[in-house]
Amino acid sequence: MTAREDWWYDEAAGPLVRPYAMVRGRTRPNAPDLHLVTQVRASSFASDQTSLTVEHREIMALCARPLSVAEVAAYLDVPLVVVKVLLSDLIERGDVLVQNSSPQIPDRDLLQAVLDGVRGI
Repeated sequence: MTAREDWWYDEAAGPLVRPYAMVRGRTRPNAPDLHLVTQVRASSFASDQTSLTVEHREIMALCARPLSVAEVAAYLDVPLVVVKVLLSDLIERGDVLVQNSSPQIPDRDLLQAVLDGVRGI
């Protein structure tokens, strides 16, 4: 990159675009049931993507296969709340579908067995 092209990027800090700029100042998603483990995937009948931002398009590409909300945030390397706001935009448009919106809490006995197994290693 030339000096004129990389003014927006700092080696130590990364991109200098603030997360609130990606979501136009919104801090709460319109879809309140998006949990870390909620599975999302792109709809096979997605609408016209020309009006979407770059971040929305990246999410659409990532969600060609089902991913959790946490995975989308990790792949994009942006805060979770930003991904939730962007995903809620896509859900409202019908471009992204939600699968298993309520997290299932494992049985306490199962968790204890896993913990005991890890301690035994």
